Amino acid sequence: MKNNGALADTCAWIEYFKPGSSVMKNALEKFLLNGRVFVCGPVLYELTQGIKSAKERSAVMDALKSLDYLEMTDSLWLSAGELSSTLRKAGKTIPFSDILIAVIALENNLSVVTIDKHFRDVKGLDVIPS
Repeated sequence: MKNNGALADTCAWIEYFKPGSSVMKNALEKFLLNGRVFVCGPVLYELTQGIKSAKERSAVMDALKSLDYLEMTDSLWLSAGELSSTLRKAGKTIPFSDILIAVIALENNLSVVTIDKHFRDVKGLDVIPS
């Protein structure tokens, strides 16, 4: 399957806004330069609740406003429940927001840019950096 771009997890955006360089920041920048980064509700929520100043809010919102937004659908909600159930039966628990990010990425054939290792437990999900 062709990869359609990336859905950056909250940790990728936090890293992106920090000074300096990292493997994850470089991966996200590569997708941004190609215009292939998407955003979704759980990431917007997590980023917004962690903003500490008006200056930081402005920088974050400016970066995200030009990205395409992907929404949960009724079928994705069902997929999220099924994914969570399957993982729990295998003894793996992934945070609710990350389950949503995973199903949105799978549905849209996107990689997830993250350092959260539990995303690797999701079958068929491309995780960057690996």
